[in-house]
Amino acid sequence: KGEMEEALRSLGFALLLAIFLVYAVMAAQFESLLQPFLILFAVPLAGIGAVFGLYFSGTSLSVPALLGTVVLAGLVVNNAIVLVDRINKNRAAGMETDEALLEAGKVRLRPILMTAATTILGMIPMTGWVAGFGSAEGAELREPMALVVIAGLVVSTLLTLFVIPVGYRLLANLPLASRD
Repeated sequence: KGEMEEALRSLGFALLLAIFLVYAVMAAQFESLLQPFLILFAVPLAGIGAVFGLYFSGTSLSVPALLGTVVLAGLVVNNAIVLVDRINKNRAAGMETDEALLEAGKVRLRPILMTAATTILGMIPMTGWVAGFGSAEGAELREPMALVVIAGLVVSTLLTLFVIPVGYRLLANLPLASRD
């Protein structure tokens, strides 16, 4: 048990370090301290899906599942960045906040859904759900990771498309927001 706890602790630290580094890079890129928090808010949304996926499949939390969480965090942050970046570009072009949000949602919906769909479809063979795809050998190691990524990505993609624009709108009303 000691090795497992140490591995889980190490992966938890790796996830926190990854989130911190992503925040630092985004803060520099967006020249804002608030927008990276909004983008990183997509990570707990993914966690909701990952937890439900593990729970409903009866899969326990393991090192491969935590590795899937690290992968998932990167994927969902990317989707949020794509959306927020387009909103910022629209605002810089002179659009009002609501108009910029609607345009970004329309234009970035397809790329976000395509990225999520291809990742989900690419993970299905790792689950062993489809006969003939993937080997049964080592499935117990791959399945939790794939399950976390699939469930987390499904839930976070749907929630991100609504929560990020709402959060952006709320941040746009704050006096601290640098762009407004």
